[in-house]
Amino acid sequence: MQFIYETDRLRLEILPREQGWAVCRFYEENRNFLEPFEPKRPDNFYTKEFHSTNLACEHRGFLNLSHIRYWLFCRDEPANAIPIGSICFNSIQRGAFQKCAVGYKLSQTSCHQGYMLEALSFLIPRILDELKLHRIEAFVQPDNTPSLRLLAKLGFREEGYLSSYAEINGQWTDHLLYSYINPIDK
Repeated sequence: MQFIYETDRLRLEILPREQGWAVCRFYEENRNFLEPFEPKRPDNFYTKEFHSTNLACEHRGFLNLSHIRYWLFCRDEPANAIPIGSICFNSIQRGAFQKCAVGYKLSQTSCHQGYMLEALSFLIPRILDELKLHRIEAFVQPDNTPSLRLLAKLGFREEGYLSSYAEINGQWTDHLLYSYINPIDK
């Protein structure tokens, strides 16, 4: 896996801890938009220090291929821009499973422009190939219609309904389980 990739319209980057300020700004600018769909945040979440530390942990996860988060930028933006979103491949399991989970988010102003479809279409084959994975799982709230449409376009298939699966914004919420199976393993 590389630290930086480019697609037609995007730059996908593993960020160093020095970019904690940019990630903090992303969350600050999208706080009201993202909070209803994410876990409750610790008191220090909206600080540069929190995100700098988190980026350092993510950097280590990338180096040992246990947790991979790419931050998305518009390709024509300068290097010191605020990201427009992120994609995280986590819960990477080896042995008999050879799988991971994927999560993603975009800024409110970047939704419905095809950015996530472009980024995931680019990253999924690389993750499957370079990490030698068989399966990618996605967990989505049943009323998240844009995400359900995205997963369908990417070739994910619904596998099940998970009652009270994750605590989102202080409430236990149901999720749908979707999976993408590596085409070379079919």
